[in-house]
Amino acid sequence: MKTTNTILIVDDEVIGRETLDALLSDQGYKLAFASCGQEALIKAAQLIPDVILLDVMMPGLNGFEVCKCLRADVALAKVPVIMLTALDDRESRLEGIKAGADDFISKPYDAIELRARLRTITHLNRYRRLLTEQAKFEWVVEQANEAFLILNHNDQVLYANSQARLNLDLCIDTNNLTNETFLEIVTKQYHCEPQQAWATWLKYVDQATPRYLVRPETTTAYAFWLQVDVMEMSIGSEEKYLVRLRNVTDIILAERQRWSFQKQITHKLKTPLFPLMGGIEYLKDNLSQISKEDIKEFLETAYSGALRLQNEIENILKYLNVSSMDELEYGTCNLADILVTITAVKDIIKIENVHVSQKDIEDSNNTYISISLRAIELILSELFSNAQKFHPTRTPTLEVNIAATSEEICLQIGDDGLTLSPEQLANIWTPYYQGEKHFTGESQGMGLGLSMIASLVWDVGGTCRSYNHTGKQGIVMEITLPLAISEDEEFVISEYLE
Repeated sequence: MKTTNTILIVDDEVIGRETLDALLSDQGYKLAFASCGQEALIKAAQLIPDVILLDVMMPGLNGFEVCKCLRADVALAKVPVIMLTALDDRESRLEGIKAGADDFISKPYDAIELRARLRTITHLNRYRRLLTEQAKFEWVVEQANEAFLILNHNDQVLYANSQARLNLDLCIDTNNLTNETFLEIVTKQYHCEPQQAWATWLKYVDQATPRYLVRPETTTAYAFWLQVDVMEMSIGSEEKYLVRLRNVTDIILAERQRWSFQKQITHKLKTPLFPLMGGIEYLKDNLSQISKEDIKEFLETAYSGALRLQNEIENILKYLNVSSMDELEYGTCNLADILVTITAVKDIIKIENVHVSQKDIEDSNNTYISISLRAIELILSELFSNAQKFHPTRTPTLEVNIAATSEEICLQIGDDGLTLSPEQLANIWTPYYQGEKHFTGESQGMGLGLSMIASLVWDVGGTCRSYNHTGKQGIVMEITLPLAISEDEEFVISEYLE
């Protein structure tokens, strides 16, 4: 919005232009001049002035004709026009009104009157433009695909556009939204993650840690993610906050699939390559010294590795050709499968000391959790790999504790490696947070892997927490996952529904 008003002065006489220049040059306006009607139309189109002072009596196009042309131009139709005339008869005024003039000033000019009328009309025009720009802005915001809200300092919703009302299931009437706070509204259907970041909601608006609203997946709908950005606005003495809710579901899932595929390559292909390449290399270097029986044994070992490699490649191709999202997090597994997976991951990563304990679990075969076994494998692989990578000697001892309540399973993985700072613990589950740069300066990856774990867990309605051991070195990674109904119970329910 312009802060200096532009006035276009149109008069065919030099003395008329100079007179108005002398009266207005010290009033804070930007002045432009035209000496005929045609020049006036050209300059008006270039400048889009705030006011046009238009002389009536001009050769060629007179003032009335110029005014009609201005009103016929969409870009100039609402520019205020003050006609300058020595005529004071009623007919001339009526003709000017018909042409679209907003006001009239008679020659010779009264300086005080001229300045007062200009101040009034420029203020009114500025207010009109503000209203027009506000209406345009409100239309754009209302039609936007992203959700926008305005909150007061008490966290109450003052405004919500249509997308925000849809995402938060708010009343359609924007003048009577709700008396609840924003947090009260969102916690009805979303989980606020990471929990540490939401503990300071509206207290530290400019914090770097992103906040998410996660609606966990259900039997009828996939998980849904909103990234929450907030900006403080000061309007007079009242504090307000502009909140943007951005749908990042596709971004989260795409990043997770890339990470999952990388993990498959790392852990699925390396293992069968060892016996295959080792056997072939030994035969190549020692063929003349090996008996036929030993050659056969080495070939059988290499063939076994090749078959396993073929099987893993086929699994990866299958992964690329089907909906990997469904296979990754959506599904269930039982606790017995998790215990077997712990052992398998331990052997693949080559961690010798892993101690597993259970608490309040009666039947591991019939204790089902709302997450797929492949997701559990990826989670355990990432946590075990990090424990090994950041251990001073690469030989961690892991304590895996599994406890059950009536609604969830709590999985704790504690190591004896490094201790983290409060800032690292608060951000460790944040996407792209590279925690290891504070430790050893080694390769990147910890931040992305842990954020992918968090996204998997949050998707199914679980939580992630990390904290230092009390009285000893190392950290504990704690993940809670909701219990699911057993396969038998699910079959009974589906039969009933059918």
